Amino acid sequence: MTEQPHYFIAIPLSTHLQNYFSMLQENLMEQLSYKQWPHRQDLHVTLKFLGPVADKKLQALIQVLEELHSFQAFNTQVGGVGAFGSKTQPRVLYADVELTDRLKKLQEQVEKAVEQIGFFKEKRDFVPHITLAKKWTGSTGMAKTLATVKATYTEKQPFLIDKIGLFRIYPKEMPKYKIVASFNGIGGEDSGSIN
Repeated sequence: MTEQPHYFIAIPLSTHLQNYFSMLQENLMEQLSYKQWPHRQDLHVTLKFLGPVADKKLQALIQVLEELHSFQAFNTQVGGVGAFGSKTQPRVLYADVELTDRLKKLQEQVEKAVEQIGFFKEKRDFVPHITLAKKWTGSTGMAKTLATVKATYTEKQPFLIDKIGLFRIYPKEMPKYKIVASFNGIGGEDSGSIN
């Protein structure tokens, strides 16, 4: 029996932001040791990791996402570097995403929608981020270097959130994430809030 494909729901990045963070990755590679540096086209902001999804459940998933009230497109900011894990061996390096009320509301809507068809609610707090590198391979004692990196790369970029995507994971391909369904927001920053 073949393993079911894995999926997640996320906000894709514009080509401009993909290129911006790809250049940032190149700079960081010279200073920090990680095994995996995601392809620029794989950079995204995860709203909900789903795990394995059977084909028969995929249509129901797409339907509940389509039935979300259309969200109003909105702006936030991305930039700055952070890390998950220990200070000496940070397992994930990421770019910050400002958690606005609208972004929080959008994530809650997605969570509630998929819960209706049997996906478990996430217990951890939502910490929006863009993963830049994973799987630390360096020696311990990187706290000083990481502190320098955080102090150096502080520039913020505007980020228009006007769509979300349902992504399928292809572990052996590069890039490894492909959008199978896309859901667009409406309007612009000044036209109202998420319904």
